[in-house]
Order: sequence, then C-alpha cells, then structure tokens
Amino acid sequence: MVLILLPPSEGKTPAPSGPAVDLGSLSFPQLEVARKEALEALAEVSGREDALEVLGVGPSLAHDVERNRRLATEPAAPAHAVYSGVLYEALGYAGLTPAQRRRADDWVVVVSALWGAVGFADRVPAYRLSMSAALPGLGRLASYWKPLLAEALAKRAAGELVVDCRSSTYAAAYAPPPAATVTVDVFRERNGKRSVVSHFAKHHRGDLVRHLLTRRGKAPATPEALLAAAAEKWEAELVPGTARRPHSLALVLRD
Repeated sequence: MVLILLPPSEGKTPAPSGPAVDLGSLSFPQLEVARKEALEALAEVSGREDALEVLGVGPSLAHDVERNRRLATEPAAPAHAVYSGVLYEALGYAGLTPAQRRRADDWVVVVSALWGAVGFADRVPAYRLSMSAALPGLGRLASYWKPLLAEALAKRAAGELVVDCRSSTYAAAYAPPPAATVTVDVFRERNGKRSVVSHFAKHHRGDLVRHLLTRRGKAPATPEALLAAAAEKWEAELVPGTARRPHSLALVLRD
C-alpha cells in the first residue's frame, strides 16, 4: 500500500446537511484530545474583533470565519468532498470507480491545521484555518502538530512508499521517513531553461494522484517504481534523496 500525503485546499465546500463531526470516529484517534483543543482555540479566536487578522484572511472570508465558531455542530462530509480546489478537481474523486475510491480512501491522508491528519473518507465540516496561523494557547500550528503527527503517522508510514504532495507550509508539520518518501515538484522547460511551476503544480499533483489510483498493475513500492509510473504519462525525473532529505520526483512540462 502507498501513503499519499495531501495538503488541504484553502477553499472548502460546506456539507449541505447531515450529522456533525464525531472526533472519536476520525482516523488516528490518538489525536482526539489535540483536535478538541484546536477546535476550542479556533472557535475562541474566530469570535474576536481581530479574528481576520489573526487567521490571516480578508473581509471576503468573514462568513467562513464566523462558521469556525460552530464547527462542533456544523454538518460534516467526507474529506474528499469538503476539500476542493485545483488539486482535488484534478484528482476527481467523484469520477473514480468504486474500487478506485476504496483505494483512495486507503491511500490518501490529508494533513490539516485543524485535525492534524485525516483519512479521505473521514467526515469533517468546512472550516477556515491555515497551518501558518498561530492559535491562543497552541502557538504556531505546524509546531503544535509536529510531535503529535510524528507519533500518530509512524505506524501508517512504516514500510510504505510515501508520495508527498504537500506544500511547504504543511510539510513543516510532519516529516515522513526520508528514505521512503518522494516529494513531487513540477517544472516548465522553455528554450532550455527550467523554472518551477507554482500554482498550476497543484493540478499536476492531483493528476498524478489520480493516475496512481486508476492505473493498472501493482502500486509503486519504491521511488524508482513511482518514477516508472509517472513516466507513463509525463516526462519525469527522480532526484535521489539523502539520509535526511527525501527523494524528489520532477514532472517536466515542455513548451
């Protein structure tokens, strides 16, 4: 089995109806106490006059911040339905077959500023919080979650190939074993010069995850096997890691 790490999307789709989040039912139950603390701290700060400033969002997101005050009772939906945006649109969970959806539910973990880490099928409400934020009593969330995630994800990552599609903000909260981890970068090459693709990279990371979920054959178990799988669809290169740095898979787009 593969472990695919995704960042949450900034924008989220609220569930129209349904039961509220059950913290005890989420994956990695050892995080339940920390999740309660994060929920309470977020609700508290979201009711302050300086909430938008503390959370680092603009006035157009005031409604989302107001929702943060009642997340314990807001309707919840599977994480794959709540998280939206470029990466998740390219992944296209709704268009997967039942077998491919089961694979996604088994393989994908979303690293979250509010929940720590959740499985793709875990039911959560829409919220507004970034890993770069600091909450009262908790401090910077990447630092808050880092020791907790190291313990909670240790068993899940053990012996698996980890495909890390997170942004640097979320990568700061958990460092998987580097020898078995491959980060995913996207480059554009034009006239012999290569540059990093930023926003559109989300699309290709989502597309890579979809390819891994839908392709025939065995799941890749090594960085080299992941390179071979990626090369079925992209021009791809693998930069070997070190004892402290993960491998890097480069998807190269040429004009």
